[in-house]
Amino acid sequence: MSPFRIAAVAVPSIALGLGAVGYRRARASLADAEAAWQKIAAASRPASAAFHPDMVAELPEIARRYFAHAIAPGTPLRTTVELEMRGTFLLGDRSGYQSYAMTARQILAPPKAFVWIPQMRSGAMRISGSDALVGTEAWTRFWLLGVIPVANARSSPDLLRSATFRSAMEGVWAPASLLPQQGVTWEQSGADSARVTVRSVTPEIVLELTLASDGAVRTVAGQRWSNANPEGSFRLQPFGGTVEGEATFGGYTIPGRLKVGNHYGTGDYLPFFQAEIVRARYL
Repeated sequence: MSPFRIAAVAVPSIALGLGAVGYRRARASLADAEAAWQKIAAASRPASAAFHPDMVAELPEIARRYFAHAIAPGTPLRTTVELEMRGTFLLGDRSGYQSYAMTARQILAPPKAFVWIPQMRSGAMRISGSDALVGTEAWTRFWLLGVIPVANARSSPDLLRSATFRSAMEGVWAPASLLPQQGVTWEQSGADSARVTVRSVTPEIVLELTLASDGAVRTVAGQRWSNANPEGSFRLQPFGGTVEGEATFGGYTIPGRLKVGNHYGTGDYLPFFQAEIVRARYL
């Protein structure tokens, strides 16, 4: 979930000039993403236990409520998931953006790994590419019409930190990754709210969850290391959004429809990522 701007370009002339070179680079970039996907999948391990409510009996009420809703008793505890999604992606910011129809697939192993491979369309415009976090490398690479580079953020400490936040927040799609056994602590911060600290990464990541009475996630937010601001400089700023529906796959009940974006809770908030999960397979 990395919004970026697309500069106005003379598409036909640039496409002709960059066609062969751009095509080769785009294909190589996709191959990198596929290789990273396979690396994450290969690192997943068979579940060593199945969920039982006794596992969370000592946690605060808000955590017990969440896990009772999110993981059915007897479900094998798996922390890697392959997702398929569709929805809308808004490129730009609150002052101006373009809407793209989106389909995407993703592998996710919170909080340290993911590969997201979307296809986005707006009229004649087609954007493809990938976001990834694998080991000590992260990237954001996207191409217009399969040949023109429109984003190429290479791995750096800033990008790694930002991508790690994304992976941790998306732990709501892999509920077993939020269990205490995974280096996560839960605090009840209100009647229906939780402060969830992911301690297995440095610096630690703190997520704020709001739950319904039945344990369904209603909002998720935190402070993301991001350069999505007018200055283009990396700093901590609000990121999050709302859950508008759920879905159940393989014993896990997860946010099935949600909207998230930068500057959550402020006047600059734009829910640029609006997705529905259509399939989830836990590895």
